[in-house]
Amino acid sequence: MAEPTTISQVLPAPVLEGALTAFTKKIEPLMGQAINTGAYAPTIAAQDALQTQAAQAAAGLGSLTGAQAYEPFMSPYQQEVMDTTLAEYDRNAGVQRQGLRDSSIQSGAYGGGREGVQRAEYQQRSDMGRAGLQAQLLAQNFQQAQAQANQQLAAQQGLGQYQTAIGQGQQAFTQAGLDATASAAREATYEPFTRLGLVGQQLAQIQPGAFPTQTVGYQAPGAPPSPLASALGIGGGIASIGNKLGLFG
Repeated sequence: MAEPTTISQVLPAPVLEGALTAFTKKIEPLMGQAINTGAYAPTIAAQDALQTQAAQAAAGLGSLTGAQAYEPFMSPYQQEVMDTTLAEYDRNAGVQRQGLRDSSIQSGAYGGGREGVQRAEYQQRSDMGRAGLQAQLLAQNFQQAQAQANQQLAAQQGLGQYQTAIGQGQQAFTQAGLDATASAAREATYEPFTRLGLVGQQLAQIQPGAFPTQTVGYQAPGAPPSPLASALGIGGGIASIGNKLGLFG
């Protein structure tokens, strides 16, 4: 007759059985659960109003960089100033012409060729002086207008940079809020997985022997009787006779 076989099986300690059962029940529904990533999809914050205003203003700076940028800054009194200055110049020139004529008359040279040459030379110098004065007035007004245009350009550029910097700060603040919301949504979505993952790690780190274990022994079933012996009815008879005679101890 076959000797009984004892098999030892190490089972988890009773204190862990409940935890493992609860862990398995919790994790099974999550195994087939799809994760909705739309709840924490990345979002880009829109530009702040200051950034938009700065961009619109920058688009109009071309009027301050062109060849005619100075024109809006020309003095509205330019013509009046020029007229007054040139009128004074003409008056002085007339006085000098009259003095030249009087001198020619006194010297008896009036109407002569020499007097005519002197008068022509004076008129030429006077005209050149008048043109030079007019050009100088125009250049001064132009330089002033150009300087004002450059100052306006620098002021608007500085304002645009300031607005852009402030707008970027506001945009970054808004972006931080969006990122925080997305991060919180992601944490909420993954919370069950994270929690069960931490529990599973702790359970997996428990070393064998850390808790009392149970050893369960059982006897393996013997080989079934021979069909032939069963059919002839001999197996049971032989065993019975042997027991009675003390053949099997």
